[in-house]
Amino acid sequence: MANTTYSLPTLDLLGVTLPDDLNAKQIATEWFNSFRSAVDTGNVDAIVALFAEDALWRDILSLTWDLRTFRGAAIHQFLTDQLADAQMSALKLKDEYLGLRRPYPDLAWIEAMFTFETRVGLGFGIFRLIPQKNNEWKAHCMFTNLEDLKGFPEKLGSLRPAAMNHGKWEEARRRAVEFKEDPTVLIVGGGQSGLELAARLKCLGVSTLVVEKNPRVGDNWRNRYEALCLHDPVWYDHMPYLNFPATWPIFTPARKLANWLENYAESLEIPVWTSSEVTAASLDVSGMWNVTVSKAHGEQRNFKVKHFVFATGFGSYRGKLPVYPGMDEFKGQILHSTQHKKATDHIGKKVVVIGACTSAHDICADYHEHGVDVTMFQRSSTYVMSIEKGLPILFKGLYSEDAPPVDVADRMNASYPNQFVELLAPRTVTRIAEADKDLLDALQKRGFRLNRGYKGAGFQLAVWESAGGYYLDVGTSRLIADGKIKLKNDSLIERFTPTGLKFENGSELEADVVIFATGVGDVRDNIRKVCGDELTDRCKPIWGLDAEGEIQGCWRDTGLPGLWYMMGNLAYCRFHSKHVALQIKAMEEGIFTKRYSLN
Repeated sequence: MANTTYSLPTLDLLGVTLPDDLNAKQIATEWFNSFRSAVDTGNVDAIVALFAEDALWRDILSLTWDLRTFRGAAIHQFLTDQLADAQMSALKLKDEYLGLRRPYPDLAWIEAMFTFETRVGLGFGIFRLIPQKNNEWKAHCMFTNLEDLKGFPEKLGSLRPAAMNHGKWEEARRRAVEFKEDPTVLIVGGGQSGLELAARLKCLGVSTLVVEKNPRVGDNWRNRYEALCLHDPVWYDHMPYLNFPATWPIFTPARKLANWLENYAESLEIPVWTSSEVTAASLDVSGMWNVTVSKAHGEQRNFKVKHFVFATGFGSYRGKLPVYPGMDEFKGQILHSTQHKKATDHIGKKVVVIGACTSAHDICADYHEHGVDVTMFQRSSTYVMSIEKGLPILFKGLYSEDAPPVDVADRMNASYPNQFVELLAPRTVTRIAEADKDLLDALQKRGFRLNRGYKGAGFQLAVWESAGGYYLDVGTSRLIADGKIKLKNDSLIERFTPTGLKFENGSELEADVVIFATGVGDVRDNIRKVCGDELTDRCKPIWGLDAEGEIQGCWRDTGLPGLWYMMGNLAYCRFHSKHVALQIKAMEEGIFTKRYSLN
């Protein structure tokens, strides 16, 4: 994301104070009426005049068929290029959640939601108004999002199948999973990202097959280390069309999630081939993907599909372990965290875990709980935030027991462009650090190196930029602070020895097992394995932020026709699975037009 001199619109900077009798609804309504009138007449100058000088407009698909964020003067160019073609119309202000927001004493904006239509779709918008010296209010943030396609609603509610089915369901289900004809979409991977996209596509009537290499849906979680548990709360993790029940624990154990995914696929009747692997794929001159699937017992099927989706998560660790001299001399065991299963595999041994983010903390805690001598080697500083005190601050008003419905929360969350998050999040980081002061002080006293996250924004931008570098504490930090998990971070590793590790400062550490919890490789490694170098090298980067603060490659154009990448935690997949499904459906119905892209 590009550097910026952009500033928070504080009341001091704006040179204003708020009157005690402020009528937020009246101000929002008057502004919106002017905005609607300017949109209806296609008057770009009049629209831009309603925006503050350094305003931001984030659009997801509705006006650009892409994920874009425009700032300042770029808004005028964007509207000049896109407004007439998109045919934005039928704008209606919503009363729900309209009001004055005061996140800090020196920050204030009026927030409101609205619906609209475009030539091909139905949209949802959120705007935030900030006060001006002349008693006017102007937009500081605008968010527009494509919700549905006209004429192609999701088959939900009253549109669900209504016919009686006497004894025919089981055979129909068997035939549906056989796929004697080619599907329109083939998805590699039956984890949450693949299943959620498949569910969205099914509701839009797009033929889709999911190919999962493991014997059971959910094995991607079931086969990971035994101590794994989600650090996100349940109300943040609901899946499309099927929320977790009210009895569900706030933090989901990995194996419980695995069983849920299996149930999800069955309940929503998602066609999945398990024990099957996509072994090769090529793109022909007509833009179709020729995909080879190897099934159990050696059977092979060749498919020709229009859309080929990788839902295989981040890259593989294979061949990506850091290389140190002496690794071949080491008499112990070297593992990547994705190979680790459970602490009881190493009872009575000395274990060194290299890394200091989420997986490293979870693994170390598991070893400690089982009485195993474990040392965490911290290579670089880590952002730490407690779940107990940090999440209520971070998710207040969005994802909690008494927050708005999750679909509303998703829109509100997405309506903050990352360029704005970069400015606002450091304040949140400070608040959380104050709440976590005792824990953070204890960690620093122990020698654990801390930072404030990517660009000082905690983990809010780090997750987008690198999907790592942080730990959301559920108890392991206290074990480190109390010395119950040993810590080594005073020197870098020089080499492996037959009995352990030697460091650049001359110190040594005995080890029987060394586990690298150091992340994985390039996301495109999964594509390379199947599609080869030539096609993979044509792909855009996947993950990380572009110059506008939008995610690269994922959920949008990958650089190859018909190739998609679907990934992220349950919340990201819930929200963006619909965006991918809408793009595919629009292409299939011939209503998708040219992307208005950054590059």
